[in-house]
Amino acid sequence: MAEFLFWPALLAYGEAAVAYAGNVRYPGLGRLATWGVRAGWIMQTALLVVQAYRADGFPWDTWAGSLNLFVWLVVGGYLVWGCKPRYRLLGLAVMPFAALVLAASYLGGGADADGSGQFSTAFLVLHVGLVLAAFAGLTLAAALGGLYLWEERALKLRRPGLLRLRAPSLLTLEALGWRTVAVALPLLTFGMVAGFVHRAALDPQIVVTLVAWALYAGFLIAHPRGRRAAHLQLAGFALVLTAPLGLLLTHLS
Repeated sequence: MAEFLFWPALLAYGEAAVAYAGNVRYPGLGRLATWGVRAGWIMQTALLVVQAYRADGFPWDTWAGSLNLFVWLVVGGYLVWGCKPRYRLLGLAVMPFAALVLAASYLGGGADADGSGQFSTAFLVLHVGLVLAAFAGLTLAAALGGLYLWEERALKLRRPGLLRLRAPSLLTLEALGWRTVAVALPLLTFGMVAGFVHRAALDPQIVVTLVAWALYAGFLIAHPRGRRAAHLQLAGFALVLTAPLGLLLTHLS
C-alpha cells in the first residue's frame, strides 16, 4: 500500500515543480502548482501514517526513511505561507528540491520503512525528529535567501516582469528568513542535546552539525541585513545539505 501512496505524492510534487517553473512566464499556472503541493503533501501524510501504523517503533529510522520524513517537513513548512500568491516564486526553489529528495528516498527504500532500528523510539523522536525539523526550517530559510538575491538583482536590472509575478518585498523576505532561522535553531539545539546525551563521541558529521549551529547562532546574534543575511542563509544551507546525510548514515545505518 505504501507504494500506491508514494507515487501520487512524488508525481504531485513533480507537477508542482514544473508548474512553478512555468508560472514565471505564465502566472496562471501558479494555482496548478499550489494544488500539486497540497495534493502531494496529503498523499505523503497518508504514507507516513501508514508507515507509523504498521511499524514496530520509530518508522523512519533508516537513511532513506528519514529523507522521506525530511521532505514532508520541508513541504509542510512551506505550506504554512508558501502557497500564497506572492510566495509562489519560493516554490520554484522548494518543490524541485523536495521532488528530487523524495525520489532519492524511494530509491533507498524509504517507502518500506518498518521501524526495526537499534535505537529507542524516544531517542529517535527527540534526536532525529527534532534535527530533521530544524534542517527543514533552515532549508526554507535558504530558499528565502535565494529568492531575496534573485529579486534584488531583478529590481536593479528593472525587469518589468517582476511586478506581474507579485513577489514579496525584500524587507518581507529578510524578516521571514530571520524568523525561520529563529524557530529552527532551538529545534536543532534540543535535537543535538538529545544526541549528545545518547552518544557523547564526536565524529565528522557531528562536527559539521556543530559548525552549522554556530553559524546560525551567530546569524541570530549579529542579525545581518540584506545581501549579507541572504548569503549567510545559503552558506548555512551548504552545511545543512551535508550534515543530515552523513549524520543519518553515521547513527542510523
